[in-house]
Amino acid sequence: MPNRLAQETSPYLQQHSDNPVDWHPWGEEALARAKREDKPILLSVGYSACHWCHVMAHESFEDSEVAALMNRLFVNIKVDREERPDIDQIYQLAQQMLSQRTGGWPLTMFLTPEGTPFFGGTYFPKEARYNLPGFPQVLEHIARVYRDNRKEIAQQNETLLATFEGMQPGAPAHHSELGPEPLDAALRGLKTNFDSRFGGFGGAPKFPHPAELEFCLRRSAATGDGAAGRVATYTLERMALGGIYDQLGGGFARYSVDAEWTIPHFEKMLYDNGPLLRLYADAWSVARNPLFARVAVETAAWVMREMQSPEGGYYSSIDADSEHEEGKFYVWNPDEVRSLLSSEEYAVLAPHYGLDGPPNFENSHWHLRVAGTLAADAAPLLASGRRKLFEAREKRVRPGRDDKVLVSWNALMIAGMARAAVVFGRGDWLASAKKALGFIRGSMWRNARLLATYKDGKAHLNAYLDDYAFLLAALLELLQAEFDPGELAFAEDLADVLLEQFEDRDKGGFFFTSHDHEKLIHRPKPGYENATPSGNGVAAFALQRLHFLTGESRYALAAERTLAQFHSELAERPHGHATLLAALEEHQRPTRTVIVRGPKSELDRWRGALAQRYAPQTMVVAIGADVSGLPPVLDKPAGREASAWVCEGTVCLAPIDRLETLIERVFKPEKIQ
Repeated sequence: MPNRLAQETSPYLQQHSDNPVDWHPWGEEALARAKREDKPILLSVGYSACHWCHVMAHESFEDSEVAALMNRLFVNIKVDREERPDIDQIYQLAQQMLSQRTGGWPLTMFLTPEGTPFFGGTYFPKEARYNLPGFPQVLEHIARVYRDNRKEIAQQNETLLATFEGMQPGAPAHHSELGPEPLDAALRGLKTNFDSRFGGFGGAPKFPHPAELEFCLRRSAATGDGAAGRVATYTLERMALGGIYDQLGGGFARYSVDAEWTIPHFEKMLYDNGPLLRLYADAWSVARNPLFARVAVETAAWVMREMQSPEGGYYSSIDADSEHEEGKFYVWNPDEVRSLLSSEEYAVLAPHYGLDGPPNFENSHWHLRVAGTLAADAAPLLASGRRKLFEAREKRVRPGRDDKVLVSWNALMIAGMARAAVVFGRGDWLASAKKALGFIRGSMWRNARLLATYKDGKAHLNAYLDDYAFLLAALLELLQAEFDPGELAFAEDLADVLLEQFEDRDKGGFFFTSHDHEKLIHRPKPGYENATPSGNGVAAFALQRLHFLTGESRYALAAERTLAQFHSELAERPHGHATLLAALEEHQRPTRTVIVRGPKSELDRWRGALAQRYAPQTMVVAIGADVSGLPPVLDKPAGREASAWVCEGTVCLAPIDRLETLIERVFKPEKIQ
């Protein structure tokens, strides 16, 4: 019989609906039952693309004997960390505090009926191995500890909750203290941690870190620091040539298990590919490297082909596994490749992708990465060979796809598609981004509030800081790609909810959950980057920019209060705060806004010419002559010819009526220290 998870929208929870475990989704029913029966809670957190989540499910949750033990000793709760990032954040932090080890997924936590954790770990095998105890032994031990050590657990809980409270940012700084020093310190740290041989930061496992790479690109543009720019462009080049990039189908895997970017953890996440698409477009506008353009084209094609629903929303992820094997969909052997290609094509592809060398993956398989340079006249053979391999791969059993729609992750992809669309002049990419936005507004915006997740016709769950902040930032990208007064009004609606429902009115900054959210044991106010950008950083960055489009000073003041709240963190630990640092950078030197008015044909030409040059602290809004009802700051006179106004902060220069003069004015060399 299916358990309670069969009624949930999350594909991850549905994957466990036939388990013999008596799973509950997180909610009052499960918590009340734990209190009523005086049982500890076993909380299991994961997500559908997670390889080790599948392993633990197969070993333990599908096993009737292990399930019987779980059902007898615990109230069992299963959580999709993508739908409930609030719960995941809290218990990942708790696991790190309790075990003094890094967290991860699957997350396995044991809680009191009140929800306070007293023991935790990640993956546990069914039988003892990997220097880990067997899961049944863990279950029996924890149940015994809960029964016999209530006083010690209560004391530990008090300490844990006090530690949570102490993790909140301290007293805010005065606005006069917001200096540029953290920008320099962060860049020094990134340069020190840069892997000059393979690109990226640190060693294995190696993650893309798009926010940090964007920060380096921004600092290079602002200061003329070529070394900072190389950190970004060299890393992007090495990633594009490596196995973390899907050489046949486009798109990036979540991380590389090695320092050389060769073998990925094969799951593909929407939240990585949105920022990376945007970053490759920006890097192309700096370096004009054709590799960056190819990656943007192929990644955007993958998104529209495999990750966008017919309704418009973008799906969440693609699994690492197919046919119960990690990476099986993606890997090859030379004989199979040879059978699919002509001898001339194979002679080009084999050395190019390393098929003429030793296998680089499990069970004598090869995962494609660029291993050798390509002769100029071999490009047609490479293209035809890649096409044949892609078509053959499409006939394989595909990895699972998590087809729920998350506002925050959709917003990251909307921003990436919109930015890349304007850089490369791709109307189809912009249409894809607008279709996704239209879906969110139509299906996930109810009663002037966002709902976090959608699947199978049902949108639910109170949205989080990231949903509002990321979508606001995405709208700013869309407004630069094609100005729409309705989208500007929607941006103001989102900003207003941010200020009303998420801002800490006493100290500044934004809580991760809204004021009317379910009460949990901790309410984070995160400034640090994780796999996705910091919600506080994106909120501060976007609110500052929205101020210059609307003239609403309360947006700028909220951004400044956020920077003041996190000032001590930026000063003491600038690394890991790249998005807050970008907001600080634009607080130090206010955003330049270029307002272009005129007929549509001229607007497209002017916008495209400006977009192909990298000016990260400049917003360009090209507004048609027929658009009315604009905020006063944007309401410039529109004639039959295009004209532009360059506004430094709130001060606008005289109108410019020649594109060449505008380009010279906006992109003249400046060295800002």
